[in-house]
Amino acid sequence: MFDFSTFIDLPLIWGLLIASAIFLYVLLDGFDLGVGILFPFAPSDKCRDRMMNSIAPFWDGNETWLVLGGGGLFAAFPLAYSILMPAFYIPIIVMLLGLIMRGVAFEFRFKAEGKSRNIWDYAFHFGSLGAAFCQGMILGSFVQGVEVTGRNFSGGPFDWATGFSVMTGIAVVFGYALLGSTWLVMKTEDITQDWARKVASYVLFFVGLFMLLVSMSMPFLNECIQKFWFSSPNIYYLLPIPLLTASLFFMVWYDLHCPKREYRPFFASIGIFFFGYLGLGLSLFPWIIPYKYNIWQAAASGPGLSLMLVGVAPLLPLILGYTGYCYYVFRGKSGHDHMY
Repeated sequence: MFDFSTFIDLPLIWGLLIASAIFLYVLLDGFDLGVGILFPFAPSDKCRDRMMNSIAPFWDGNETWLVLGGGGLFAAFPLAYSILMPAFYIPIIVMLLGLIMRGVAFEFRFKAEGKSRNIWDYAFHFGSLGAAFCQGMILGSFVQGVEVTGRNFSGGPFDWATGFSVMTGIAVVFGYALLGSTWLVMKTEDITQDWARKVASYVLFFVGLFMLLVSMSMPFLNECIQKFWFSSPNIYYLLPIPLLTASLFFMVWYDLHCPKREYRPFFASIGIFFFGYLGLGLSLFPWIIPYKYNIWQAAASGPGLSLMLVGVAPLLPLILGYTGYCYYVFRGKSGHDHMY
């Protein structure tokens, strides 16, 4: 079997692929989870219909990237998968149950009538809220690191429940709410859009607050992170990241108070997530199990990574192209009539 590892750094390539898949999941499933988080607070049932219809063509396809991230971790970094999964069994199971609940609620709500719709409204909301909060807690616990003895997880079943992970869980909820509200600014009009602008302005403050708290906490989690961000000359090279993030916050706030700006708030919110994710990735690189194993130590064999890359290389552009085409076909404003 031909081994690409002779010519390229396969663990690094696969690490970037998995990181990209997770980022795409956070963005694409993040805005529809955000819509679910905001769902019961909409001004009217017609507004909720518009909200549901705005994500109807996309919500299930967005979760493709979660499958790619989890499956890629299992195949490319089996050691990391075997350690991280036992560490996060409980929040992962709760997250999956939340995603299942919101998926069922999504389908049943379109057929429900009268008071029974309220049941599915709240199932959609709590499923989205639970999934978002668990994702944030998994992220916080991952950043803090897990107990490892040799090549096995040696911590307890509730090690993931810490003050820092609760904070990151709440931060992700507000972050997804920002993506969802700015998505609604772009995809709806009239009362629903006006309401979404107000919600986004309110949520933006909390997103900034929690990003600041997480950024201030990170250097205290590990000495390497502190040295990476505050040693010279790194501090000068990394300074554009917080400066650009701050400018994007200002841009979102300005556009939300400008009625003619409908598209830029959403894309500026994506930029905020991108720079936050970039800062987190740079802080943790090259650890895939902080702060025990790096991507080279946890990677599968070179021939195995080569074989998987041959399969992924042609399929990934197809998935990206299909996803982009779906967003192009279903562009424009959503209405309140039932989609199906």
